[in-house]
Amino acid sequence: MDEQLPERLAVDLDDGFTELVRVHSAAVRTFLFRVSGSATDADDLGQETFLRAYAALRGYELQRRRELRPRAWLMTIAANVWRNHVRTNVRRPVSTTPVEDACQAWPDTAPGPEERVATAEDRVRLVSALTELPENPRIAVVLRHVVGLSYGEIAEARRCPVGTVKAQVSRGIDSLRQLLDAKAPPTREVLR
Repeated sequence: MDEQLPERLAVDLDDGFTELVRVHSAAVRTFLFRVSGSATDADDLGQETFLRAYAALRGYELQRRRELRPRAWLMTIAANVWRNHVRTNVRRPVSTTPVEDACQAWPDTAPGPEERVATAEDRVRLVSALTELPENPRIAVVLRHVVGLSYGEIAEARRCPVGTVKAQVSRGIDSLRQLLDAKAPPTREVLR
């Protein structure tokens, strides 16, 4: 479907854009949720992403719309929207939803209560560790392992070489492991 979107955008912008939103809104929201740690921010930033995308498409020539790679292009816009949001919040701090509250929105498929507790604790630790990563590795890890973009698509979205993306993902994963090891809950000994 992603291959047909550029042609649909060129032929009928409004119809093509509706399909673009339908196909890619979940990935954009997932990316924004993982980098921001806030469901509310992810929703707001997702809307801003698609508003900017539509405004940009209206100014594009038909040939440019036909050559568009929608997924990477949208992730570029989403990353820029998030970066602008972060810069604005640094100047004007706003209270955000705690990471623990955001984790409650994730579906839990574990069968038993013990597994559910362990899974929830793992999610909280992972999301907390992810928000502690610096911006570049965090974006690279989320785009690769949460959104599922290829290294080539991430390189296109980030406007950098594929090798740089691979290094950022690798460093991000290594940093996550270190952070998770540091946050590991103490093991409980069973009394006999």
